[in-house]
Amino acid sequence: MSANSFDARSTLRVGDESYEIFRLDKVEGSARLPYSLKVLLENLLRTEDGANITADHIRAIGGWDSQAQPSQEIQFTPARVIMQDFTGVPCVVDLATMREAVKELGGDPAKINPLAPAELVIDHSVIADKFGTKDAFGQNVELEYGRNKERYQFLRWGQTAFDEFKVVPPGTGIVHQVNIEHLARTVMVRGGQAYPDTLVGTDSHTTMVNGLGVLGWGVGGIEAEAAMLGQPVSMLIPRVVGFKLTGELKPGTTATDLVLTITEMLRKHGVVGKFVEFYGEGVAATSLANRATIGNMSPEFGSTAAIFPIDGETLNYLRLTGRSEQQVALVEAYAKEQGLWLDPKAEPDFSEKLELDLATVVPSIAGPKRPQDRIVLANAAQQFAQDVRNYVSDDEEAGKESFPASDAPASSNGVPSKPTTVTAPDGSTYEIDHGAVTVAAITSCTNTSNPYVMVAAALVAKKAVEKGLTRKPWVKTTLAPGSKVVTDYFDKAGLTPYLDKVGFNLVGYGCTTCIGNSGPLPEEVSKAVNDNDLAVTSVLSGNRNFEGRINPDVKMNYLASPPLVVAYAIAGSMKVDITKDALGADQDGKPVFLADIWPTEAEVNDVVANAIGEDMFNKSYQDVFAGDAQWQALPIPTGNTFEWDAESTYVRKPPYFEGMAMEPAPVEDITGARVLAKLGDSVTTDHISPAGAIKADTPAGKYLTEHGIERRDFNSYGSRRGNHEVMIRGTFANIRLRNQIAPGTEGGYTRDFTQADGPVSFIYDASQNYQAAGTPLAILAGKEYGSGSSRDWAAKGTALLGVKAVIAESYERIHRSNLIGMGVLPLQFPEGQNAETLGLTGEEAFSFTGVTELNNGTTPRTVKVTTDTGVEFDAVVRIDTPGEADYYRNGGILHYVLRELVGS
Repeated sequence: MSANSFDARSTLRVGDESYEIFRLDKVEGSARLPYSLKVLLENLLRTEDGANITADHIRAIGGWDSQAQPSQEIQFTPARVIMQDFTGVPCVVDLATMREAVKELGGDPAKINPLAPAELVIDHSVIADKFGTKDAFGQNVELEYGRNKERYQFLRWGQTAFDEFKVVPPGTGIVHQVNIEHLARTVMVRGGQAYPDTLVGTDSHTTMVNGLGVLGWGVGGIEAEAAMLGQPVSMLIPRVVGFKLTGELKPGTTATDLVLTITEMLRKHGVVGKFVEFYGEGVAATSLANRATIGNMSPEFGSTAAIFPIDGETLNYLRLTGRSEQQVALVEAYAKEQGLWLDPKAEPDFSEKLELDLATVVPSIAGPKRPQDRIVLANAAQQFAQDVRNYVSDDEEAGKESFPASDAPASSNGVPSKPTTVTAPDGSTYEIDHGAVTVAAITSCTNTSNPYVMVAAALVAKKAVEKGLTRKPWVKTTLAPGSKVVTDYFDKAGLTPYLDKVGFNLVGYGCTTCIGNSGPLPEEVSKAVNDNDLAVTSVLSGNRNFEGRINPDVKMNYLASPPLVVAYAIAGSMKVDITKDALGADQDGKPVFLADIWPTEAEVNDVVANAIGEDMFNKSYQDVFAGDAQWQALPIPTGNTFEWDAESTYVRKPPYFEGMAMEPAPVEDITGARVLAKLGDSVTTDHISPAGAIKADTPAGKYLTEHGIERRDFNSYGSRRGNHEVMIRGTFANIRLRNQIAPGTEGGYTRDFTQADGPVSFIYDASQNYQAAGTPLAILAGKEYGSGSSRDWAAKGTALLGVKAVIAESYERIHRSNLIGMGVLPLQFPEGQNAETLGLTGEEAFSFTGVTELNNGTTPRTVKVTTDTGVEFDAVVRIDTPGEADYYRNGGILHYVLRELVGS
């Protein structure tokens, strides 16, 4: 019950129903607030308890100073938690382990139970092994169940053991699309109260639901577990960046072009740790599908959230997707009553402002390794000619003449080239070179939820087939929609046969290529690429193109809209300027250009209007948690504590709570630490905790082999996150990681200074030696450390390797909080300093003093860092809130929550 200090409790009547609400207009200053802060304000009004959430906290939001730096901590209580299976399985593993730990501490295991709706969608496990055939989908599903039976049985146990926990089975769709199409409430109703739907999710792209006016963002799995157990999210009232949209997109441009433009703008502006909120008359002209596409890419901007207010477009989408008329009426009435309804002419109080005229957006792609590196499509071939130089061998590059970027056509002799003949299984031959598009994938939540770009892709396929074009023989083409609704409207519009003929057969409903589940390239292509060290490429409609993520054979990755993915599959090479060069020849031998097969806006809109209806959503989601016969046939373990299988290589009890006492040990300074890795800028959670293939000759591969697992059954790192033994061996094991203390290596290598002369060693092996010697470890890093996915294993693995502190130039929000959640100290170099300016090589021994100040209940602003080589500096302590300090003092967030639950 709320303390209701502001007399905000009231009643809202909608039709025949009455709901208790907490009125925002009872708080002085609320009317001028941005939409997102109004949602936070309501959250505090409703959960005010006089202790953790007080009237002063509520007044702090009402009196928010838009220009001040964030300093006021608040406790945000999300209405629900959403998970995907890669990050969700370790969550359930941790909850199962906590039940046992509570029992050992003399508490009631049933206390470990979600207190709010927790929904998990299995979408990250399907791998596109089979492609280009009509039965690819069925074969991939069979392989998925065969590989993941242990995990799926474990999740089915979780469904029965935990209240409020539901699982959407495999083959349904991508978590974020299922969220916006079915799970999202927009306005939540619970216990007679109506309030804004809010959430945290274990996937960074949880922000896709921001397009529906739902405030939520990605967190690490450990934070999500705490939220499930009733622990509020500790945060500072953020700065809010207003992003004004004006005008309308020009024909020929897509939502993907728009979102890549916004990503570039916001990365350049700097929005890490901030909310972004879209406003202005251009918002009203932006479809819900496009809003969701923009919201989805919030992690690529670096912002916590990227939200749109509620308006008539929101209501239309809720109706289309099968929400009840009462729910739609409630959303409208609540939003208007609480000042959450979009006023296109309003100028709310924002901390910073940007503006974009939608008419200035042009066709674009992004790559070859970061989403924010936008390339105007017309310049793509020319830019590739420059960028490929970073991916070819030095001797090959040395033989090429240099030329200015401004006059470097793709066909220039200056472009590195290594033509390689490939023999296909049928005996035919073809030639590939640097830049060959070996993966063309319509994949990922960002775009496969958007019917406009999906229909555009299908129409490009149709027009291409009618001209006699198809994919090049070396291109692996895959279609992985975000929900079954997509294939329903393709079928209804008669477009499926054309996609099939170009090679874009259905491979599964899931993330596939965007998460690294692209599956192997055809054997002959893979061999040619590796034998000749070719810099081949992928083109995907996803949101992530980080190094080593998409496919181990592919060095350069480009994000593009679905219709452009089809076009590049036909062109077959990034050297082709698809805005000018012919994609191929028609039946009469005449050249066919992109303009010849690009659909008009009217053609796309006509298909969307006539092929998509409410009945499709009702059919797809009428029994969404039941699953197919294969899911229902899985045997379900019973009991409120899990019976761990000692032989399992997928699900094992982690060691986090072993020997845990009710009282935490005092925090200690760190002395004599050695550096496990010295890393550069833009090291992502993919570098730290890869999700893709497991190589046989790595520590993780050797572990699986020792446990009797055949190479073909290794599956992926992501699928094995429920087994800490695999994951600790996979931490920092990305094939593209460059550890500067082991120069000349690429992958999970370091130098082991427990041995004479510090020989090069696997990071895992060196870590074991350091831990046996009692030596703490540290990581040195550059800017944007931990950007990318909200991968809790990037922090869990770091902690289990024995790392006690990380010193970086700057952090992405989620990874920094995850480190604290695992008891690892995040430190920041002094402003303007880094490892290079301080002369740090990574071979030093480090000591960190002043950490013990945390034992006094305060957080030091800096700690003294000294090395055995005489370097000294004050590192900034990035424990940003009192709540985070509590977590660190307890050895991590789960330890803190566990002690709180047992103590209560």
